Amino acid sequence: MNSLLRYSRQIEVIGRNNQLKLLKSSVLVVGAGGLGSAVIAYLAGAGVGMLGIADGDVVEVHNLDRQIVHAGKVGMIKAESAKIFVKNLNPDVKVVTHGYFNEKLNVEKYDVVVSCVDSIETRHKINRVCFKSKKPLVHAAVSGFEGELMVFDFRNGFRESSPCYRCVYPENVEAQKNSVVSPVAGIVGSLQALETIKLICNYTITRELLRMDFRHMEFIRIKVSKKKGCPICSLF
Repeated sequence: MNSLLRYSRQIEVIGRNNQLKLLKSSVLVVGAGGLGSAVIAYLAGAGVGMLGIADGDVVEVHNLDRQIVHAGKVGMIKAESAKIFVKNLNPDVKVVTHGYFNEKLNVEKYDVVVSCVDSIETRHKINRVCFKSKKPLVHAAVSGFEGELMVFDFRNGFRESSPCYRCVYPENVEAQKNSVVSPVAGIVGSLQALETIKLICNYTITRELLRMDFRHMEFIRIKVSKKKGCPICSLF
């Protein structure tokens, strides 16, 4: 392990013990697009010990306004492109790359899963895997000037009371491909990274659905409870 000097300013806030927790932690980031770019960059910078990156898409020119970790790597698989970015930013961080997310992907070796995808179908897959594996899920979505964020905490002691993604969104609805103002993806992805760090360091996390309107700078918290009869989490 390299010197903690790299993290000295952060240690002033969270303390040495929490920094060591981060360096020993592992996080799976599903999606290395606009949200994922911010998540990957800030978790790597913060010193998360191992980052799993799942994304089989190829970098295209129209991605680069918001997918900042892929600069200069058009045509490369996004997971591999993001790995190069991380290794250049912070050699302390081990990176494991995966292709597209599927329900056979082993999340057991990760402490937290961060969902940065724009497919509702894939979000439901991630939700099912995380609930079954008792892994906390940091969800976010963006569109235009708007974003949302929520942590679904499926760890022992919390999963009994935590709703899941299925409690909020039915499985038979598919989101359209929505455009987004570039900084919105960066802001919301940064919040995902922050909630992930808070999870690892045992700070209080966001257990409500946070809706954000950046055009008017309005933020709304919505309390979400377990949905009666939810096929994923209602048994708890």
